[in-house]
Amino acid sequence: MGEVTSQQPQVRQERDLLGVRDIPAEVYWGIHTLRACENFPASSEPVGAHPDFVYALAAVKQAAAQANHELGVLDSSRRDAIVAACTEIRGGALHDQFIVPMVQGGAGTSTNMNANEVVTNRALELLERPRADYAVLSPTDHTNLSQSTNDAYPTALRVAVSAGCAQLRAALHQLGAACDAKAAEFATVLKVGRTQLQDAVPMTLGREFAAFGALVRADLELLVRAEHALYEINLGGTAIGTGLNAPSGYAPVVRAHLASIVDLPLRTAPDLIAATQDCGAFVQTSGALRQIAGRLSKICDDLRLLSSGPRAGFGEITLPAVQAGSSIMPGKVNPVVPEFVNQIAFQVAGADVTVAMAAQSGELQLNAFEPVIGHCLLTGLRQLRRAVDELARCVAGIGCDRDRLAAAVTDSIGIATALNTHLGYATATDVARAALRSGRGVAELVRERKLLSPAEIERALDPAILAQPR
Repeated sequence: MGEVTSQQPQVRQERDLLGVRDIPAEVYWGIHTLRACENFPASSEPVGAHPDFVYALAAVKQAAAQANHELGVLDSSRRDAIVAACTEIRGGALHDQFIVPMVQGGAGTSTNMNANEVVTNRALELLERPRADYAVLSPTDHTNLSQSTNDAYPTALRVAVSAGCAQLRAALHQLGAACDAKAAEFATVLKVGRTQLQDAVPMTLGREFAAFGALVRADLELLVRAEHALYEINLGGTAIGTGLNAPSGYAPVVRAHLASIVDLPLRTAPDLIAATQDCGAFVQTSGALRQIAGRLSKICDDLRLLSSGPRAGFGEITLPAVQAGSSIMPGKVNPVVPEFVNQIAFQVAGADVTVAMAAQSGELQLNAFEPVIGHCLLTGLRQLRRAVDELARCVAGIGCDRDRLAAAVTDSIGIATALNTHLGYATATDVARAALRSGRGVAELVRERKLLSPAEIERALDPAILAQPR
């Protein structure tokens, strides 16, 4: 047999304050990224799983390079290489190189260094230099010039979260439109309204779906207010907000470059020291997501109730069948899409507790727990967007059982409420109780007792009239 030889993978060596480590030669990340992956194993999904965040990190690095060059502290060759690398990353390249876990110690330093290393090593290639030739272009001295994790990380996170909010707004617009379409389709379909799961007064199925649409539109306003708060950034404050190691005038210049790159109306916080330690915008956004999740969950609860059956439940509407509902009961179909949305809503509500605890746990000039805040917000936004997309498709396929709805209105005791203004509450109650005991209709009993004339009964108890909004 021939001799078997083992070929060692090609590596390069990098050094930090703790020593020297071997890095796979083919990767763009470096020693700081390696140590972070060892220190925070499998704590969460990697940064690269959030494209908006990677885009925002690259945008911050690009804006910093442009501002540093404009202020005379970075030469044009290095600027051009950094800008070119960042442009590629913003276009979708090298996202698989952002491998540090989202949840990490160090207030986001590992994420910032992961970005610095990837940008630097790609820029070195563009300069026709080998990776890790940091004497030519350094992750800290050049790519991170005039920055600290403490202003670069939260700024990138604000940009990424605002992008997620915009995407969720688009999805909610589609859901609102689907509800409005059903409102128009069911505009004349009479049904019994309910309070506390008991029969109330007549309404239309169209009005029920119009109300769903109104709730969704209210959610859109919440997102707009949250986004406005996210536009205030602390970039230029460096370590604690004093701007140490940044050239004079850097904050407004870098803000202008970043605003141009990401096309957002960013504004520099009036007090950078306060902004560096504050997580208020994240708390506001998380609260908005929780409220949106709660409303979506309520809508889904209603859809599950209204579609319950098909024989022994409400059975008023039908949800589109998307999969078999049982491994043992033939023909069973479950409301799986509303159930899916409910569970996403539960997760978002739980994440809001995490965000609140993290936000209140920052000490003095910095909050070290922004990584878990970012993880919760970016994950929640992505999950909610996907859930809303599915719910919009579900709503678009909803049908109704018009005969069952009409029969329920005819048999309803709730229309006795309309007799209050004609007969008084006590007499109307007596009629309602008699109808309930006998199984006869309210109008029939009023006619039999000669409490109102036939014309008055028609005007007072016509469900189509009662269902109209006053």
